[in-house]
Amino acid sequence: MSVTIAVVCFKSKTLANGEHPLMLRITQDRKRVMKSLGISVNPQYWDFTKGEPKPKCPNKELIQSIILKVKAEYHTKVIEKLSREEEFTATSLVYEQRKNIKAQTVEEFYLSLIKELKEDGRIGTSYAYLNSYRTLKNFNKGKKLNYTFSYIDVEFCKKFEKWMRRKGNNDVTISYQFRSLRAAFNKAIEAKIVSRDKTPFIEYKLSRFNTKTAKRALSKDDILKIIDADCSHASERRQFTQDIFTFSYLCGGISFVDIAHLTGTNIVEDRLLYKRQKTHGSINLMLTDRAKQIIQKYSYYQRQTGYLFPILHNKRHVTPMQQNNRVHKICHQINTELRAFAKELGITAEVTTYVARHSFATILKKSGVNIGIISQALGHQDIKTTQIYLSKFDNEQVDDAMKNLL
Repeated sequence: MSVTIAVVCFKSKTLANGEHPLMLRITQDRKRVMKSLGISVNPQYWDFTKGEPKPKCPNKELIQSIILKVKAEYHTKVIEKLSREEEFTATSLVYEQRKNIKAQTVEEFYLSLIKELKEDGRIGTSYAYLNSYRTLKNFNKGKKLNYTFSYIDVEFCKKFEKWMRRKGNNDVTISYQFRSLRAAFNKAIEAKIVSRDKTPFIEYKLSRFNTKTAKRALSKDDILKIIDADCSHASERRQFTQDIFTFSYLCGGISFVDIAHLTGTNIVEDRLLYKRQKTHGSINLMLTDRAKQIIQKYSYYQRQTGYLFPILHNKRHVTPMQQNNRVHKICHQINTELRAFAKELGITAEVTTYVARHSFATILKKSGVNIGIISQALGHQDIKTTQIYLSKFDNEQVDDAMKNLL
């Protein structure tokens, strides 16, 4: 990257006093940017060959002092940016203060991004980036990430991977950390913090990690053990746990966070209509008799708060942060109860609320239901293997498919 800094007497413009303004000229890769120094000189006192005032120029010492100060300032800027491998242009170098353009370190960018996501109510996403930031900071021995994104190259990624493996992390965890880092890097590219050609993830491919996880689905027999168990004399938590698991399974594998946000407006003519919290995809499914019975069981809560289930409260959980914390707390309680419940029923597999979702899809698939219909019921509108070549199915087809659940 070739950068030239000079001060020139701008002959193309003549001021009222007959003098020409002195201009800072920065040339980078044959592109020039000019900036006035706020002083002028009579052309007869300027040496155009040497680019400096002649010996007999009035105020020669003052003009030379200003020129030296400005040139030193911009030489320092260039050296600092090059040393940090920071992206810049002649224009950004000259006008960065005017446009409030500031070179951000990885530390500054992450913290700014996390703050912005929280303010936008995207709490779950902010936690993902917070986790990524903390992991990088641990990798940096607890020190601030006072380097720019250009510093994160292929060699950096190799060292980061090696460090995580020494910590005992498996491919799934390592892949998650790199996907979070890549997402942050891409956001930095969008924000013009770093050049697109600096990304290491073209050469350092994340597909190299084995992210296949053990199957989480239960058999239909085990599912029926849970949803058909007599919990009428059990604790309220056990009954609520069974109801939530059953409702999730019977309603297209609806996730716990989506269940928590359901209100009376989501029930229209015995159908469940909602937008997923995670992807904002629209879901439209029929409600089975058992699902309607579960909703009716908690109708008292709906009358008090508007929510279908006693998870969120419209007067206690107002902010996105409060809602997120509440959902995580109740989900943890239910998963703890589910594990104990499953153990009592002789189910050896790990059982969580997510298992209901995975089991819904797997059992329908084994029943011969078209994978595209299953995908639509789940709201997986971006699953390439199921929806690149499949169009939307109408409600009747999805309704018929749901009959295979019990």
